[in-house]
Amino acid sequence: KVLLWRYTGETDVVVGTPIANRNRAEVEGLIGFFVNMLVLRTGLGGELKFTELLGRVRETALEGYAHQDMPFEQLVEQMQPERTMSSNPLFQVTFQMENTPKEDLPLPGLVLSPVKVERVTTQFDLSFDVMENDEGLIVIAEYSTDLFNKTTISSMLRQWQVLLEGV
Repeated sequence: KVLLWRYTGETDVVVGTPIANRNRAEVEGLIGFFVNMLVLRTGLGGELKFTELLGRVRETALEGYAHQDMPFEQLVEQMQPERTMSSNPLFQVTFQMENTPKEDLPLPGLVLSPVKVERVTTQFDLSFDVMENDEGLIVIAEYSTDLFNKTTISSMLRQWQVLLEGV
């Protein structure tokens, strides 16, 4: 959010983040895609120390997790934002942290391996996917080429790395 604030100058930063919505024992064993989007709005106004800002972001995330069962579609319906076909109604930037341990799925007689899929469209203006591995973090940025170019995104990622190293 600090990086977005630095780029936009906006003190009201809204980011969407997916949540797995498997918080009930009865759905743990089901196969399917149980993902909901949380809308996390944080005010960055005022003279804040980084630790204070971090506290605000933490509180925003915890409040979002507490309401994760509310379907995104219902939230949009309740808020009634102005709708356009060119953008998501509540946020344009997403952040996803994939930090759940990868477990092998035993399927006798089959060998599973990941397949890299090249996308030619993006659902949001800008998405950051962060994954943990043995060497650290891997960040993948997906972006609208109508709004950004590769040079801008590469620069943004380098600046984010400098910001994180500074913290």
